[in-house]
Amino acid sequence: MAHPVVHWEIAAKDAGKLREFYAKLFDWRVNVDQGGYAMVEPGGEGGIGGGIMQAQGDVPSYVTVYVQVDDLQSYLDRAVSLGGTAVVPPTPIPGIGAFAMFLDPEQHLIGLFKE
Repeated sequence: MAHPVVHWEIAAKDAGKLREFYAKLFDWRVNVDQGGYAMVEPGGEGGIGGGIMQAQGDVPSYVTVYVQVDDLQSYLDRAVSLGGTAVVPPTPIPGIGAFAMFLDPEQHLIGLFKE
């Protein structure tokens, strides 16, 4: 796959309750950092890691995937040119990389990630 899915994320109205639910359901190892973002370890062979976070303000709960790209802005622009809507501009994640987000034509939230 040219641009693999490298991360997934669940934003919840009650992140603590949802972290506990998924940890018990799938035996996921969930590590909460000081900012409240919970990294979920990839586990088994071929799995990818993800995160569970508290949805902020009026942001509804969501589930999304992050696709690895080499140029966030060009892929965000391309998504818009194909009928998507930019939601989050390229945003640095200190010490990790950067991300951006868009809605596809059917309003699914998709993330872009660059190391």
